[in-house]
Amino acid sequence: MPNYEALHRLELDYHEDTPRIPTRDGAELYYESRGEGTAITLLNNFFMSAPSWRVFSEELARNYRVVSYDMCNHGASSHHDEEPTWEEHAADVIGLLDALEIESTYLVGTSISTALARDVALRYPDRVRGLVLAGPVLGPRGMRRHRQIQRAWLKTLEDHGMAGLFGHLYPEVISMEMNEAFGSPGFLGLRESFLAITTAEDLRNGLNLALQGDTSPELLAHIQAPTLVVLGDDDNLLSPTGGQELAALFPNGRCEIVPKAGHVPFFDEPEYFQELIHKFVQESESAAHA
Repeated sequence: MPNYEALHRLELDYHEDTPRIPTRDGAELYYESRGEGTAITLLNNFFMSAPSWRVFSEELARNYRVVSYDMCNHGASSHHDEEPTWEEHAADVIGLLDALEIESTYLVGTSISTALARDVALRYPDRVRGLVLAGPVLGPRGMRRHRQIQRAWLKTLEDHGMAGLFGHLYPEVISMEMNEAFGSPGFLGLRESFLAITTAEDLRNGLNLALQGDTSPELLAHIQAPTLVVLGDDDNLLSPTGGQELAALFPNGRCEIVPKAGHVPFFDEPEYFQELIHKFVQESESAAHA
């Protein structure tokens, strides 16, 4: 039975005294850094904020330096008239690493930020020690289905607002197990958190960006960094078979299936998710120094 205690401790408050890090022209990023050692950088999807990672990475922070941040135009980072491109978001990751004096890092992407993790690994291979792709939107045969779903979310946002969007995406990304366990109180509690994390404008910009970029599965063959695909077996956006096929496209990839988990497997099994990352990092570091 999954343990959902972490979700009840979900934190949304920002550290007001944290200085923003300048990256590109006019871009300043809110970030949090915890722990010491090999760096693990957490990449938000457009439905998460830097503080919301705390409860899903507290075990990792005991052994590693864990960095989370808000993407430009989202959360507590600087906002500009135009949404940054994927290239600019990737450059922001490198600017953040430079400012924090992190030579290389493991990248953990979730949902749409798995595409950002891929792009950073392709453009800046020397800065990426490994990739963890949780609930990836990268498909073994492209992203047509994902983009159809994202267009539907965008249409719901335009027609029914933030609350309507949450009601649409909740049964698609939350596992059946969690849905049954949480019931109506859990749904309402998570909806309140969702409404507090982001704005309709930020989500609209993010979802429009998600519809852009190269979706070719062939790109993955150029990523030399070890790659771990973490997929819930109740993920409605990608099947376990699809996850295995996706992992096989990477020169050094493998897939772990999380039983009964949905599209965001760390929601269902935060401790197991962190154990998978810990094991992956340890094995990757051992292989690199062999």
